[in-house]
Parts: sequence; structure tokens; C-alpha cells
Amino acid sequence: MKVPLLDLKVQNSRIRDLAVKKFSKVFDSCEFILGGETEFFEKSVAKYLGAKHAIGVSSGTDAILVALMAIGVGEGDEVICPSFTFFATAGCVARLGARPVFVDIDLDDFNISAAAARRKITKKTRAILPVHLFGQTANMDAIAAISCEFNIPIVEDCAQSFGAKWRDRQSGTFGIAGCFSFYPTKNLGGFGDAGLVCTDDDDFAEKVKILRVHGAKPRYFHRYIGGNFRIDEVQSALLTLKLPSVDGHIENRRRNAEIYLNELTALPGIVLPRELDGNFHTWNQFTVRILNGRRGEIQQALEKEGVGSGVYYPLPLDAQECFVDLVDGKNLTKNAAIAASEVLSLPVYPELEPHQILYAAKALKNALNFG
Repeated sequence: MKVPLLDLKVQNSRIRDLAVKKFSKVFDSCEFILGGETEFFEKSVAKYLGAKHAIGVSSGTDAILVALMAIGVGEGDEVICPSFTFFATAGCVARLGARPVFVDIDLDDFNISAAAARRKITKKTRAILPVHLFGQTANMDAIAAISCEFNIPIVEDCAQSFGAKWRDRQSGTFGIAGCFSFYPTKNLGGFGDAGLVCTDDDDFAEKVKILRVHGAKPRYFHRYIGGNFRIDEVQSALLTLKLPSVDGHIENRRRNAEIYLNELTALPGIVLPRELDGNFHTWNQFTVRILNGRRGEIQQALEKEGVGSGVYYPLPLDAQECFVDLVDGKNLTKNAAIAASEVLSLPVYPELEPHQILYAAKALKNALNFG
């Protein structure tokens, strides 16, 4: 049996005819950027998230970048972010001339440690950038308390957490901005790069809209130095088509995760992920920790049995070569380093059938010598 880490063919085949009709509608309209499809998509996503505004942009990375630009992050500023995350989180900070301040994570959810973040607050701190990794939100009560105490805005990196909730409130709605990715692997995945910024702040939303078109309003009259952060009309149309199915896909992911948790419980040599209190986990990834330095061996054994896996992420950001001048090599984030050396993500995408998850779990047990 083959159980790939991800296979989009089944999901896409189910909507192929409708997707072709959507594409044809955009094709015939010759309205390819920021048209009626985008307007409808933005309204639909805003309603889903419970946010006042949703602004479609060109990618999840550009969502973070334009949100930081909109709050004025620049030269000499500091932005607090976890060191265990995808590069874009800190890369966007650095691109603006600011300094990413790396803080450690909590190993029980792989998300930013609020206590560690609080210790890093300085007079230069311009924003806190928590990442809701693998489909589960960070502790937003604790992060919001820090934001309130020091009057520092929160920009949420929700690239992997579309549909996730903290205390029944959607991720992305706790700070000045929530930044989403619609990269094809996400819970709501597009057909290429696309992203979104959501907010309840009218002035902030207006500035993001202006920044995404090179800072111009009206056209050719530039208030700011912005960028080309526009979402393609065809992406908006196809994402609108997929949006009504996202909750069902998340439920399938939750079902698959539950099977893993039941099958792999109490095994030595492995630490299972868990849904923490207050969270609604969407399981964008099902990520275990393989102990005792056996990850490479286990991954090879799974591959021989036809089971895909992935390592997200093999090196913390504070250990990356491009950030070497920003950190003290003697004080790297310890939990992030542990996670980077142990994490292994297993197939959990919604189209997998229960027998495939059982097969993958059995293969992992065999690799661990507990089959």
C-alpha cells in the first residue's frame, strides 16, 4: 500500500468540473486581478473567520510582509517571533530592516512560549508575531496579555491554522492582523500561491489595500511605498469554490489524527502531539517526536513500506546561516533545537481513508519495533 505524505489528486478530481467552469468564467470575463471574484471571496472569508475585513494578497509570505508594513515596522525595530517555524515568519521582518528576536517554543504544542516572549520585550519591540504551527493556535490569552501590558500589536502567522480556534474564536482574529496562506498544501489550499490578511481595524484594512497596489490611491498617485501584493482573480474564484468544503476536510483530518492517537498511544521512543485545552486543532500536520536519535532510521523504514513523511523543520531559524549575526550562538533556543532534531510529520490529509491511517500507524510501530 502507498500512503503519501500528501496527494491533492483526489480532492482536485472531485471538483474538477466545477473548477473548470470557474476558470472559464474568469477567462471569459478578462477580469484577472482584483475583480468581482476577489470581492466575493474576501466577503465570504471574512464571514467565515468572524472578521470585519479580509484582504486577499499574493501569498502567505506577502500577507505577513504587508501586515508588518502597515503597522510601520522598519529599520531599528524588533519583532518577536518563534525560532521554530517556516522561514517566511522571520524573513519578512528582516526584509523590512527590522530585527527578528527569536524566542523558544513549548514542546507540548510546538508554538511560541509566552513566558519566553515576555522576557524578550524591549523598548524597540514593535510587534509580536506568534505562529499557530501545524494547525493549533498558540496560547492567545497569554500572548494577548503581553500585548495589552506593553501596548504592542499582535500580527498572527496563521499559514497553517485556517479554521483553527482558541476558545471558540478563529485564529487570526486576536491581533491587529491575521495572515493566512493558501498554498496548495494548506487546509484551504489554492492552485498556486495566494494569501489573506484579516483585521477588524478599518484604518489598518485600508492601508493594507493601498499597500498591496504599490501604495497607490488613486491609481498612479502613491501615498506609500508598497508592493505588488495582489491576489489573482482565478485564485479567488477557485478558493471560493473550495471554501464550503473546508470544515468537512478539517473533520476528516481530526478523524485521521484520532486514529493515530489511538493506535500509537503509550509507545516508548515516540512523543505524540495533542490538542491542548482551549484549542480546536485542525491537524494541518500530524507531527510526532522520534526520540533517541532514530528519526532518520524510522523515516527510511516508513519509506520502504510506502508511507510518506516529512521533517518540518530541520533547523531552527536562530541557527540559520543568514541570521548568524543576530543571535548569540551560546544561547540558542533549546526546545526549538530539540524539536528540529526529533519532529516527523505523518500523512493526515483529509482524503485518506481510515485503513490507510491504520496501515501508516502499523508501519510506524514496526519501525519502532513494537509492531
